[in-house]
Amino acid sequence: MAANKIEATLQEHLKNAIVSSSLLEEYDASSINIEIPKDKSHGDYSTNIAMQLTRVLHRNPREIAQAIMDAFSLEDAKVEKIEMAGPGFINFFMKNDALTSIIKEVLSEKENYGSTDFGKGIKYDVEFVSANPTGDLHLGHAKGAAVGDSICRIMSKAGYDVTREYYINDAGKQITNLALSLYSRYLALFDIERAMPEDGYFGQDIKDIALKVKEEAGDKYVNLSEEEAISYFRELGTAHELQKIKDILKEFRVSFDVWFSETRLYKEDMIQPVIDELREKGYLYEKDGALWFRTTDFEDDKDRVLIKKDGSYTYFTPDIAYHRNKLNRGYDYLVDLLGADHHGYINRMKAAIQALGYNKDQLNIDIMQLVQMVENGEVVKMSKRTGNAVTIKDLIEEIGVDATRYFFVSKAANTPFEFDLGLAKSQSNENPVYYAQYAHARMCSIMRSAKEKGFVLADSYELLTNSKETDLLKQIGEFRNVINDAARTRAPHKITNYIQKLAQLFHSFYNDCHVLDEANKELSQQRMALCEATRITLANALNVIGVSAPEKM
Repeated sequence: MAANKIEATLQEHLKNAIVSSSLLEEYDASSINIEIPKDKSHGDYSTNIAMQLTRVLHRNPREIAQAIMDAFSLEDAKVEKIEMAGPGFINFFMKNDALTSIIKEVLSEKENYGSTDFGKGIKYDVEFVSANPTGDLHLGHAKGAAVGDSICRIMSKAGYDVTREYYINDAGKQITNLALSLYSRYLALFDIERAMPEDGYFGQDIKDIALKVKEEAGDKYVNLSEEEAISYFRELGTAHELQKIKDILKEFRVSFDVWFSETRLYKEDMIQPVIDELREKGYLYEKDGALWFRTTDFEDDKDRVLIKKDGSYTYFTPDIAYHRNKLNRGYDYLVDLLGADHHGYINRMKAAIQALGYNKDQLNIDIMQLVQMVENGEVVKMSKRTGNAVTIKDLIEEIGVDATRYFFVSKAANTPFEFDLGLAKSQSNENPVYYAQYAHARMCSIMRSAKEKGFVLADSYELLTNSKETDLLKQIGEFRNVINDAARTRAPHKITNYIQKLAQLFHSFYNDCHVLDEANKELSQQRMALCEATRITLANALNVIGVSAPEKM
């Protein structure tokens, strides 16, 4: 059933009409499509159920629509009148109290408005960002953080049980190079020359860490064996870089429930048992000195190597063990948010979990397309502050957390995105986050002025009959539906679309309706209640994408 109570009521009464008119013995009310018509002359809500039933009943849709209308209970559904249009659309003109009932719901539920039980507590593990702890988070990571965190917020709002997870890639060659770089810089402080690794890290932060070690521990690690020293610097470097990541993500309003270290897979012997199980099931074979996994048995385009000729694992092998670990923790579904270069990863990982006895649909891999920064029509590749690639920190300092997060989720994540820095910095109606936040600030200003004038919120709303008011009421009523849809499709941009529409309808209402009119206090107090319901809804919508709702601007 629809989460919008008016739409759910219409669905139920349409189902009753279908049955009582003997068109069908039973019908699923939740499958009935209810929409808000673009043309207001077509009513407040509309359905195409008659055309849907034509395929089943093999009758003229207008005849079906008439039979439904004749059996439909106007009074019980709080419908003022019902009309047929075109080939068989049924249009509903609602009674005023049906439309305004949403105000009391919102004022009562406050920050909980929009919460639903759509997800029914289904357990999801959502893994996102998962950048190597070897440096600053760049544009792609920023998009992943904004999108991933918003997905988790939206799904939680819709009643799913969501765990946020970060996979720490701390067992690969890049971490070894980080450790070797630190070791070389540390030795250099004692005039001991040790070549930096070819793919080493040459930034100032590496020198700063090495200097701090010297200040705190002196020459302790000069006298250790190279193996012991590198082990120490591996741990130190990883911890330092990981803390930087945690700090910047916290500033970006992103948190995680689980930080899973790749090294755990080795320390706790999780990889070999997975290989043994795949071998026992007959999915592995040897060729050219390597161990292969026959993923083509599960719709992959080619088989994959698990152990190379030199005896080392491919990246795929520990990933299989990691996904087995996640599924063993009791999640119903896994979601991986990955970058644009991971398309080939989808089928091979789905093959792996199927081979281990799971359903391929338990793993969802969402691919995020590339981001391009532009300003004044020109591509921005380097930070003005550092001269290096643009990072989350650069974006936060230049345009703020709110604009950065809003822009990153304002378009479907699986489409390439052009991030317009100039637009994000502008204080104009063309800037979508400014437009939305300004609407919220204006509502707060109205409420402050109303309080100063001694106005109070009304608890009845029979005077709210202006078309701008009813448009706003219907948009507020759609919020739960939008939350459910955005959660189901993991599409935060549907929330920003909703926010823009809500802000636009509010601005239109504000320009057309005199909200605080001391000559008409009764109407003013009813409009105040509508303003407050709109403000709560807008703030809740902004919150599920991690954007603030300022009271003043």
